[in-house]
Amino acid sequence: MMRRLAEITLGLCLLTAASASAQYRPTGFQTPSRNIFCQFFALDGPATLRCDMMEIAVQPRPPVPCEGDYGRAFEMTARGAAERICRGDTVYDPSLPVLPYGEVWQRAGFTCRSEQTGLTCFNAMQHGFSLSRARQEVF
Repeated sequence: MMRRLAEITLGLCLLTAASASAQYRPTGFQTPSRNIFCQFFALDGPATLRCDMMEIAVQPRPPVPCEGDYGRAFEMTARGAAERICRGDTVYDPSLPVLPYGEVWQRAGFTCRSEQTGLTCFNAMQHGFSLSRARQEVF
């Protein structure tokens, strides 16, 4: 009886751990060019969308202070302004699904459209960014 109870408890623990890890799987997409990777976060605070670019044509001058890389990461909350950010990490994940050209991705007030000319994302307040290798614009 005690052994069976232990097996059931272990099974429930494993199921709970698997469920918890499934909740933390990356949510987002990559562009068909595999140059832009975006992830959605909503675990610890306001919903946030972050997009990182692997390559850009012109590297902008970083603000002071800026710890980490600058110029290729963009972030916004569902109701806040979008911005280019300093970063010490990345949301690059080759396992993210590809958002085909002409398709739209939506989640929690964010909308992104993939085009051959680049990616445009915006939030419920119409703040956002348009990204391509040649040009990055925050609006």
